[in-house]
Amino acid sequence: MTDVRPNRFDTLAIHAGQHPDPTTGDAIPAIHVTSTYVQDGIGGLRGGYEYSRGGNPTRTSLEEQLAAIEGGAQGISFASGLAAEDALLRAVLSPGDHVLVPNDVYGGTHRLVRTIHGKAGIQHTTVDTADLDAVRAAIRPESKVLWVETPSNPLMKISDIPALAGLAREAGLLLVVDNTFASPALQRPLDLGADVVVHSTTKYLGGHSDVVGGAVVVANGGEELAEQVRYVQFAAGAVSSPFDAFLTTRGIKTLSVRMQRHSETAQTLAERLIEHPAVARVLYPGLPDHPGHKTAAHQMSRFGGMISLELAGGERAARTFAESTRVFLLAESLGGVESLVNYPSEMTHASVRGTEAEVSPSIVRLSVGLEDVTDLLDDVEQALDRIR
Repeated sequence: MTDVRPNRFDTLAIHAGQHPDPTTGDAIPAIHVTSTYVQDGIGGLRGGYEYSRGGNPTRTSLEEQLAAIEGGAQGISFASGLAAEDALLRAVLSPGDHVLVPNDVYGGTHRLVRTIHGKAGIQHTTVDTADLDAVRAAIRPESKVLWVETPSNPLMKISDIPALAGLAREAGLLLVVDNTFASPALQRPLDLGADVVVHSTTKYLGGHSDVVGGAVVVANGGEELAEQVRYVQFAAGAVSSPFDAFLTTRGIKTLSVRMQRHSETAQTLAERLIEHPAVARVLYPGLPDHPGHKTAAHQMSRFGGMISLELAGGERAARTFAESTRVFLLAESLGGVESLVNYPSEMTHASVRGTEAEVSPSIVRLSVGLEDVTDLLDDVEQALDRIR
């Protein structure tokens, strides 16, 4: 007999964790907006639910969905991406431990590791994770975590996940991959050897710029780690609300088709922009001359919707461009249906100015949305034409 259990990405994204209501047959599970649960006698919990900081059925549905689409053992939903990262680091690190982070890591992650965990005695080194020799040289006896973003934010560097997984195993490190830019629709790091995936679900998973959230997903065999992260979450309280969990679940159901369109349009823009005289470099892994193109083609099904540009005219040109688009909205964040332009050195990465992770003021970042590709091309070109 043919096995018809849903196990392919598009089906899992729609059905995992989504159980029709047994009484009414509701196809969409209810949003459980409750803070507490009636007990059948002291300790007699219904379905294991006691208090919504510890668990909520709407959040549970999302967590099952997250684990399914990343191919992991357990997913854990948080109030924000940084809350997810913080809980994971608290769960695995002790004073004196050392973390390796990318040299163009997201500014908020760098700030979290440097200023919050640094005060608790955690050491860190920034390293180009696309350079295996550099990573190997940066590992210390006290190293515990190798943190990777691929594609990276905002320089779009590609790191070889299987190669880094092998290196991490040799050194006894936990390999954590921030999969926010790619999403599991394009890349599944756990299948490639990573131990943990983290997300800002605010971005592509939510997909509509209307919810803030984060996630930790652990690989099969990592159930003990998942329980440690859950304990930190329960003790510190950084849980996603029922309505936020619902919005994220709703977004995930269309993730695959959105990522296809994001990727197709971004590829078109990137290929056009390499010809513009105002653009010194187009940073997009879908371009054959991108240094990580072959690696990206191996571990990603498409190249995503994020493009960064280095403007030939430097800071002045980058600022002019960022303030001249009309369809691309000037805003932080990414991954929504609407296109956004961001000036990292003053916006998302302002906190890393003066550090080794500082972003050049010549860089602008584009989150390519779902608008008509011709309108987006026209908008970018008119903004570039304003640079004199």
